[in-house]
Amino acid sequence: MPTAADEVIRICQELIRIDTSNYGDNEGPGERAAAEYVMELLHEVGLEPELFESSPGRASVVVRLEGQDRTRPALVLHGHLDVVPAAKDDWSVDPFGAEVTDEPGGSLIWGRGAVDMKDMDAMILAVVRQMVREGRKPARDVVVAFFADEEAGGVYGARWAVDNRPELFEGATEAISEVGGYSVEVDGKRAYLLQTAEKGIAWLRLIADGRAGHGSQVNHENAVTELAAAVARIGQHAWPYTVTPTVDALLRGVSDLTGLPVDYEDPTTIDALVDALGPVAKFVGATVRNTSNPTQLESGYKANVIPGRAEATVDVRLLPGHEEAGMATLRELAGPNVRIEPIHLDTALEVPFSGSLVDAMVAAIDAEDPGAKVLPYTLSGGTDNKSLHRLGITGYGFAPLQLTNDLDFAGMFHGVDERVPTEALKFGTRVLDRLLGTC
Repeated sequence: MPTAADEVIRICQELIRIDTSNYGDNEGPGERAAAEYVMELLHEVGLEPELFESSPGRASVVVRLEGQDRTRPALVLHGHLDVVPAAKDDWSVDPFGAEVTDEPGGSLIWGRGAVDMKDMDAMILAVVRQMVREGRKPARDVVVAFFADEEAGGVYGARWAVDNRPELFEGATEAISEVGGYSVEVDGKRAYLLQTAEKGIAWLRLIADGRAGHGSQVNHENAVTELAAAVARIGQHAWPYTVTPTVDALLRGVSDLTGLPVDYEDPTTIDALVDALGPVAKFVGATVRNTSNPTQLESGYKANVIPGRAEATVDVRLLPGHEEAGMATLRELAGPNVRIEPIHLDTALEVPFSGSLVDAMVAAIDAEDPGAKVLPYTLSGGTDNKSLHRLGITGYGFAPLQLTNDLDFAGMFHGVDERVPTEALKFGTRVLDRLLGTC
């Protein structure tokens, strides 16, 4: 009888080979082919999952596993099937080839989704298949979900499911998904980052209306000028350091491992603690402040015509508890002649680094890597836990992977040459299997 560790590499490869690129605005091949593959794997072991579409091709899959104690609230274990697009010319391998290479530190699976997040999808599928084949039930009911459209905010995936099929999550109070549970090296010691918070998303459109005219004339109502100034102010704004409870717990944990001081009155100590996290410092460094990055500009149609309208988009990520103040700052920076319209808004989340589920996650890591430290952290991006939060479900990021320190894992999210160690996937199946049996 095959085990999860026997299957996880093959499943990950097969998922990567299915192109589910999400270009936003409901564009792309969709997730239907991947969802049908997931259905096959679940049907094969006797489960009866449900596949549903929010729009043609935008498919999600949900199945409920009966737990040992059905009086307890259910757990949602979820992943997403879509990936961000990959420009083949930028990669050193075919991004949808799922090539396995042998490296000095062990073999790696390459491809779009190897990190975000077909690796976790494969671990979930492998563990669920193993449990069902062996006749084992999880400690409580588990709703296993594979959503569409996470990479565009979940409108056609988790958000649609929550709004239109809430009965699928009946009785669930907690959830586990990306982006956490992976290891980092801190001062020669291994630690695992468990995601207990994520910043809010505000994709905003800036609009300046002016007076159209000839490009040779003096025009003090130039929409491009107004917009350009607003974009520069927002993009260059120095957001202050803001230490939330989760960030505080992380930095103090890093201090315990390194001996570095914690003094929030001295920003250099914050920088030193973040830098001590090595390759993941970029990820964490974006969580000690709000961020606002202009990403698109659009205006005009001819060199000698001053347009009457100019637009830009800005990707804003606001810390939990600081969303209202952050939006007020953005309106001030935009100025009186540029208005702000939301494209997509989603809430920031922050949940306790405590409780029986957290204890079970920590214990599952400790069983496979005794003595390793588990620290909470904030994700600078967002996950489908935002949608589940609308049903009162508390979400954590826990996709357990034991990684080598020379692998810039966090830097590969949405980057080129995504790759994941095969041994890390096997490690993750052992941790997840243990967790589902005890949480």
